[in-house]
Amino acid sequence: MVEFNYQTDFDLGEEQRYAVWLDSIASSEFRTLGDLSYVFCSDEFLLDLNLKYLNHDTLTDIITFDYCDEDLIHGEIYISIDRVKDNAVDYGVDMLTELHRVMSHGLLHLCGYGDKSTEQKAAMRLKEEEKMKMFHVKQ
Repeated sequence: MVEFNYQTDFDLGEEQRYAVWLDSIASSEFRTLGDLSYVFCSDEFLLDLNLKYLNHDTLTDIITFDYCDEDLIHGEIYISIDRVKDNAVDYGVDMLTELHRVMSHGLLHLCGYGDKSTEQKAAMRLKEEEKMKMFHVKQ
């Protein structure tokens, strides 16, 4: 089950459509969604988490907490709407495109993809593009 939570004034809208899309991403990676929570928040909220749990004093667009059990996906994905908006401008894309990239990025982490090395980052970017296209496929 996918849950959407808000710690800022952002509203995703069409939550059921997003839940179906996220389930299709998991299925395409041969995983099953268990309990998955997306929390949309501010830079300040996410910075506090970053300091508390990862000891990083930097802004970030996403933090993913992995509670997966083999192929059953359980996790919490925190997304800074402030970072998504700024990154959209930096990358020259609209805010929803960047949001879809970040949402798929978090789920891909839970599917086992990393992004630490140059090779992992390239593979992650290809997977993000692939999964973003699935949002526009009629479910």
